[in-house]
Amino acid sequence: MQPSTSNLPTIFSITESELDLNDLLEQVTLTSTGAAAIFAGMVRGETKRGDAHETEYLEYEAYVPMAEAKMKQVADEIRERWPVIEGIAIVQRIGRLYPRTPTVLIACTAAHRDTGVFDAARYGIDRLKEIVPVWKKEFGPSGAEWVEGDYIPKPGE
Repeated sequence: MQPSTSNLPTIFSITESELDLNDLLEQVTLTSTGAAAIFAGMVRGETKRGDAHETEYLEYEAYVPMAEAKMKQVADEIRERWPVIEGIAIVQRIGRLYPRTPTVLIACTAAHRDTGVFDAARYGIDRLKEIVPVWKKEFGPSGAEWVEGDYIPKPGE
């Protein structure tokens, strides 16, 4: 029997702390959990967007109250689309981050791997990139530039 959604673990946060995958998994795993799908976004040291270039570090910023509200919205959307999902973690790191550092973790757990858990995690990162107000500035040998996504929110998003 599936626990009610109010009893299911849901984490959404903006943090300056190092992301701890094991801790997050522990928080979103139930005794009925048999599968976890995880996405980790990393800082690249080499970027092929536009002209290939080196990245020394990124600086992430967020409007935390709105970002966390939008993360909650993403989690709610996941639960609506995939009611069998047990745990959800959506965590974005901000501050100065260097290549090979995890910047975002999305984890979804479920009883089985064939329940849509992979699709739910993919949806989580795609929606985060669409609607959560997080910005990054890229610093490299040629200077600094804000990196813009190509999504423009629609009314109500």
